[in-house]
Amino acid sequence: MPADLVFTTLNRVHGAVLTLTRGRLGWRTPGMEVVQLHTIGRKSGQRRTVLLTAPLRIGDDYVVVASRGGDDEHPDWYRNLLAHPQVEVTTREGDKAMTARVVKGDERSALWKQIVSRQRLYAFHQRRTTREIPVVVLSPR
Repeated sequence: MPADLVFTTLNRVHGAVLTLTRGRLGWRTPGMEVVQLHTIGRKSGQRRTVLLTAPLRIGDDYVVVASRGGDDEHPDWYRNLLAHPQVEVTTREGDKAMTARVVKGDERSALWKQIVSRQRLYAFHQRRTTREIPVVVLSPR
């Protein structure tokens, strides 16, 4: 799996593209919107920011996947939102106060089916790990 340094570097480069282009570039990847997720660190209590792809958007909700490239560990942002589900999300449309909810059971299965039908990379990530990759719905507060 890519080291934390790789994930951090990719996030910084992507963030720099957003900043340098004043948001004209960087809010979409092929077939997905990009969101900037702001969480509160579960240990530090400090604001943490990460750029994520959202393979699904359902109305005002964004669906994100805690795949971490198929790593056996959950990403830090996911663990942070478990501790503090009140998050902020920045999109091309601006800042939004949201609540994060991890979906389970039939709801997760239905969303996962939609996700992998649109973005096969997530199925590859799931095959690389024994953990069930969490699916998170971010809904406006």
